[in-house]
Amino acid sequence: MRVSKWVALLTVILFSLSIIAGCGGGQAPPPAAAEEIKIGLIAPLTGDVKTFGESVKNAFELAIEESGNKVGDFNIKYVIADDRNVATEAVNVADKLITQDKVSAIVGSVTSSCTIPISEVAQAAGVVVISPTATNPKVTVDAGNRKDFIFRACFIDPFQGTVAARFALDELGAKTAAVLFDQGNDYTIGLKDFFKEAFVAGGGTMLAEEAYAKTDTDFSAVLTRIAQLKPDILFLPDYYQKASLIGKQARDKGITAVFLGGDGWDSPDLDFAAMEGGYFTNHYSPEDPRPVVAEWVAKYTAKYGQTPDALATLAYDATNLLLAAIEKAGSKDPAAIRDAMAATDGFQAVSGSISFDENGNPIKSAAILQVKDGAQKFVTIVDP
Repeated sequence: MRVSKWVALLTVILFSLSIIAGCGGGQAPPPAAAEEIKIGLIAPLTGDVKTFGESVKNAFELAIEESGNKVGDFNIKYVIADDRNVATEAVNVADKLITQDKVSAIVGSVTSSCTIPISEVAQAAGVVVISPTATNPKVTVDAGNRKDFIFRACFIDPFQGTVAARFALDELGAKTAAVLFDQGNDYTIGLKDFFKEAFVAGGGTMLAEEAYAKTDTDFSAVLTRIAQLKPDILFLPDYYQKASLIGKQARDKGITAVFLGGDGWDSPDLDFAAMEGGYFTNHYSPEDPRPVVAEWVAKYTAKYGQTPDALATLAYDATNLLLAAIEKAGSKDPAAIRDAMAATDGFQAVSGSISFDENGNPIKSAAILQVKDGAQKFVTIVDP
């Protein structure tokens, strides 16, 4: 009976407390829902370089997935846009991401021709952009003025063009070179200019410098003239499709020069037969013996069934650089993210240890790859 009395008393006390709580005196508030941060991705998912965009999208989504769709105290919501590698479309989708979707930051785009106009829109709006792969200096600097919301995960064309020229002179023993370039593409123009400058400064001679339009497909006339000049190097600083097309026609004309190019060659759709023996500068090699590279190649291959190219690798690095900056900033305010990104120092990315210089460019090494036996073979690393 004594136990029954205590049970009855406890029941009365609990009932009384419930009435007090029900009157608003002590009920704990429900846990607040995590705040959301929006991130945009711009890439060419259709058009002439769609394999670039597919690689970038894959790696971006893998990085977000690995984060658990969270960064710091924020849940991540992302929006993907296709610029089709058309500059006007790139501006349209960037404007939509900023004004309608209200993103705090954008990863993208892929080519310099699209990323330069995107950078102008984002800089004016004060939204952070980090391009995985756009290598032209104008992406982060306009007429000497730093666009301080804009960054990139790749090295820039002055370095890439210089590395290619130095490799041609020092490692291939080249004395002469010819170049074909797209006169309407900032990427190919930049690589051509910096290669030429370094090659001539190093004692080489440029025998020919020929321009073409993006829509051109028949290069027989200019290649006939170049065949007569017999250059040691034929520099083709364009993307994989156009480089492959020119390379095949060059071999058909009997040109035996060593083909040389930039990171735009890095695609499974490169014509490996036509480009056999050629070399190109790149941001990483899956054959790099560092453990971080082996781990990256294994997980990307397991998920997508193919070895990650440089585009995917740089997109993975760019996305993780952005997430690290957001976490460090502890804010979705683009200005705070910008400041945290600029302070990045020794970030351990797949493509190397990354710190940013005063223009938002990473300071890191370049890889030289060779097209050999139907595949890409790692040759060497060149430091800045």
